[in-house]
Amino acid sequence: MSFTQLGLSQNILTTISELGYETPTPVQAQAIPVILAKRDVMAGAQTGTGKTGAFALPIIEMLAREPSAKNSIRALVLTPTRELAQQVSKSFATYANGTDLSVELAYGGVSLNPQIAALKDGCDILVATPGRLLDLLFKGVFDLDALEHLVFDEADRMLDMGFMIDIKRILKRVPDTRQTMLFSATFDEAIFELSKTLLNEPELIEVAQRNTTASEIEQIIYNVDGDKKRELTSFMIGSKNWQQVLIFVRTRQGAEDLAKEMCKDGVKAQSIHGDKSQGARERALEEFKSGKTRALVATDVAARGLDIEQLNYVINYELPYIAEDYIHRIGRTGRAGNSGLAVSLMSLDEEWLLEEIEAILDTKLPQAWYPGYEPDLNKKPSNNKNSKSNQKRRAKDRAFGGKSGGDNRRNSGRGRGAKR
Repeated sequence: MSFTQLGLSQNILTTISELGYETPTPVQAQAIPVILAKRDVMAGAQTGTGKTGAFALPIIEMLAREPSAKNSIRALVLTPTRELAQQVSKSFATYANGTDLSVELAYGGVSLNPQIAALKDGCDILVATPGRLLDLLFKGVFDLDALEHLVFDEADRMLDMGFMIDIKRILKRVPDTRQTMLFSATFDEAIFELSKTLLNEPELIEVAQRNTTASEIEQIIYNVDGDKKRELTSFMIGSKNWQQVLIFVRTRQGAEDLAKEMCKDGVKAQSIHGDKSQGARERALEEFKSGKTRALVATDVAARGLDIEQLNYVINYELPYIAEDYIHRIGRTGRAGNSGLAVSLMSLDEEWLLEEIEAILDTKLPQAWYPGYEPDLNKKPSNNKNSKSNQKRRAKDRAFGGKSGGDNRRNSGRGRGAKR
């Protein structure tokens, strides 16, 4: 199938061709005609398979057919993190080249005033994080009365409990007649149940087995004692001459500490997490992309939204408490058909986390000992103060808003100064 068969205009086809896109990805081939038919959509596809183009191209096509209405927002894309919002906004602007459509971006961590100035007359397409969108709505900068298309990108996280209060407030302000689309790499049964209240007779699109990883990604689990993880990480990067390595940890303090220790090992590293200012996050990411920084240590704020096409290496320094986050973490490599390597370092205390990851993947991941860093078989798991279920519950509560995660506050309120 070619893009010419999907019902897109010549203007968009020309833009796609100039970008070097020859054939649509499976999720694009299935989703674009359905969206152009103005059906609600729930789409699942692996990371790096063109999900943004699957909803951006048909939205641009539909909006370009009709003149813009002044002081209105016609399409809204909600994302869980600032980084993903930036990436999606950039894609929309690229695809909309040659049209008169306006694309704007709104996220927290930066001043409100420039965003207010940019949005006071509305725009055709707005990409936003939920907290900052509500700030702008509460100030009366614009309304959503004329909204035609609503997209939840990384829908599993957007509909997680940490966001639901904000999502419900936003939904009260959008027309019932809107077209709604949910896109993500992972879905669970709870999301399917919740989607019934958001979507109207949606078309379900799943281009691969649910909750799977790209076949281009080689995965390996190294059993190693927790106190040897940092040494092994630096040794692998140095001895194998790896460049551009993205390393995931669970906590913000853990990211700071690991980056500092790796620098002492001779590996130039920086950290990126929700406590850093937006400017600091952007600088760290740019230096990582340019090669000035060899390793970027990140919390799960980077598991969704970082798109570095040639990123070859991801290390899970700590396994995530939320099993689905493993898919999003390793999905930062092996993008656009490229190969990638995902290495996970597992201590004895984390074996139960691997079991949960393997359960959602429905497969066993290969395990090995790294020569010179074999685990001490006489060690016993530490006695955790809290049960596994409590750890999981706390992790879900804080994944993008508490001690370990990202950009949104907990669901207990909209405290002043909260990051969005």
